[in-house]
Amino acid sequence: MTEDPIALIEDYALKGANLRNEFFSANSQNLVDISKAISISIIQGGKLLLFGNGGSAADCQHLAAEFVSRFQMERPSLPAIALTTDSSILTAVSNDYDFDQIFVRQINGLAEEEDVVLGISTSGNSPNVNKGLQAALQKDVLTIGMTGRNGGEISDLCKYLLHVPGDHTALIQEIHIAAGHMICRLVDYFLFEAVDKLSPHV
Repeated sequence: MTEDPIALIEDYALKGANLRNEFFSANSQNLVDISKAISISIIQGGKLLLFGNGGSAADCQHLAAEFVSRFQMERPSLPAIALTTDSSILTAVSNDYDFDQIFVRQINGLAEEEDVVLGISTSGNSPNVNKGLQAALQKDVLTIGMTGRNGGEISDLCKYLLHVPGDHTALIQEIHIAAGHMICRLVDYFLFEAVDKLSPHV
């Protein structure tokens, strides 16, 4: 039976709103801690490196733009790089090595100890994302993950994990970008409105 399109919209909106509320209720302190860690990294001369696949790759590019350009307030450019945007690097590593190495090679070449890396995978089981996080851990770089479903293998590779407890990929992605926007807002807050609230022991 064909469903009423209005009913489809209402059902999608309700499920998304409920999942979003559940996520933010469970992760408020986690988002604060993550944003503090990124802010401290930037103060110490570090940068944010982001990577993921498909829609998550687009989210990385989106969030890097919010840091480098601006989010909601006028402030200096902040250092963030999406490792998903250089087609020459991505195709060279895929061709010369393996697709699973596309983030590993960039982490090995670009990441420094004071940096923060953020890997995004809706399943938590993307081999190239998880190997990128493993490479960051080997360089003593702080790791953050965004995931969904049951968490996946990414859960064991991150100091901080933002887990959306749902199975609907589109809704997971929508909450990931909302969480990313919240991080942007909080980093601006800690760096330009309340730097006295930062602790180096996050």
